[in-house]
Amino acid sequence: MNIKLKNLNKTIVKCKKCPRLVKFIKKVSTEKRKQNIDENYWGKPVTGFGDTNAKLLILGLAPAAHGGTRTGRAFTGDKSGEFLFKCLYKAKIANQPTSLNLKDGLKLNSTYITNILKCVPPDDKPNNTELNNCSKYFDSEISNLKKLKIIITLGKVAFDNCLKFYKKKYTIDKKINFKHGKSYKLPNNITLIPSYHPSPRNVNTKLISQKMMVSLFNKAKKISTIWYYRRNRV
Repeated sequence: MNIKLKNLNKTIVKCKKCPRLVKFIKKVSTEKRKQNIDENYWGKPVTGFGDTNAKLLILGLAPAAHGGTRTGRAFTGDKSGEFLFKCLYKAKIANQPTSLNLKDGLKLNSTYITNILKCVPPDDKPNNTELNNCSKYFDSEISNLKKLKIIITLGKVAFDNCLKFYKKKYTIDKKINFKHGKSYKLPNNITLIPSYHPSPRNVNTKLISQKMMVSLFNKAKKISTIWYYRRNRV
């Protein structure tokens, strides 16, 4: 792993800047969920993971209480993650269709996965102070993914907060709205693509399907390939 990202992740895991989140993580990890009562919860902030030479970043809002907060890996251990990794496998981005724990052998091809917020917030609703505290970590992740060209945000809340982050760094004059699958070019030449969140509700109501998600990942792969050849042609 990139040394700077490795050191960043060590810092993230030790972070205790947000008392409300520290308290909630402890509560979740102590009380547990009935079906996970005999498991040892990760019970700490959840870092990003994947290929540090990634051209694609998949971005969520925060780890799930009994998903990432339990397993120690984003989008791992919950229904949203089950759906996501089946799609990543079909798109030939992941080497296996499941993400179970930190030692399951999962590898991602040219892709990194992280959340804007590294700790689970009560009711999945972070406050502005918590988002601001975590923004420097997200900034460092973006800065250290040197080959990054595309960000896919999972859900409108992740999209809104990602856009908010970029508006603090750059002047963005054009209107950018959440629309599944639409591409937007950001000032630093990153392509932003919003996606519906792969939540059980969205899957069950057919707002998002495996076909739609795989198609979106293939679109991202195509964009990054076009960028690569344009950049390297003689």
